[in-house]
Amino acid sequence: MTEALRQLALLITLLGLLSAARVAVTLRRVRPTVALLTDFLLAAGLVRLAAAPSWTSLATAAATVAVRMLVNAGLRASDARRT
Repeated sequence: MTEALRQLALLITLLGLLSAARVAVTLRRVRPTVALLTDFLLAAGLVRLAAAPSWTSLATAAATVAVRMLVNAGLRASDARRT
């Protein structure tokens, strides 16, 4: 089961990259692209955490959440300054 979850996390990461690339090409906007990518990376991190619960996996998932929140807040602030 652990190997299956690791493979699933890898698949989620790959789908996230492909989806973000598609959104970037279609919309040509940074904010939705980064939001989508970080959502997929968070999902992959949580699946990876379920596969092998360790302090390292937990730290990776927490770091992904922190980066996601900081990047999205920065993009929101950047959009607010433009309007």
